[in-house]
Amino acid sequence: MPRETRFYDLFADEAALVQETLLVLCDSLVREHSAHQRLRELEHECDDVVRQIYSLTNVTFSTPIEPGDMLALASGLDDIVDLAEEVADKIDLYKAAPIEESAKEIGQCLAAAGKELSEAVARMRDAQALAPVLTEVHRLENEGDRITREALRALFYGGYRPPADVVKWKDLYDLLEKTVDQCEAVAEIIETISLKNP
Repeated sequence: MPRETRFYDLFADEAALVQETLLVLCDSLVREHSAHQRLRELEHECDDVVRQIYSLTNVTFSTPIEPGDMLALASGLDDIVDLAEEVADKIDLYKAAPIEESAKEIGQCLAAAGKELSEAVARMRDAQALAPVLTEVHRLENEGDRITREALRALFYGGYRPPADVVKWKDLYDLLEKTVDQCEAVAEIIETISLKNP
């Protein structure tokens, strides 16, 4: 029985939204301007693609990937977009300005990870071509962790900071770290799918 191949196109669409989301977030951090409205729009667009994937999974008898793996990938990519939108929301809510240099650096890691994840989805059916892309996502996650640790050390031990600043930047760094971690989690899902479907 022929397998439904539209899933690959939908995943490519969702990965492209993840890439754009992380690029917009990075740009908003580096240039210190609000991008919450655009990120909210991208979050809604991503939700629409996820609904299409779920609906297609429910009506497809023979899927190219195990249904559970497809739903995990769709949900994992969506979580990245949700977290990025939450970062932008909190920055506006907290009136977090100026943006700390460490947050800008994490934003750059996220933008790079978004590009790599989009490439990983495109290479999902070629494990050999996929390997270096996944390695780079893991490297970016490690770099994001390093920046976060140093930023938190400076936040708590780098001299007096108003307590409100400490609280809001601790929360923002936690969210940024979760976003980077989620990129790595999605890379692991893609790797699992690739190994199961050589």
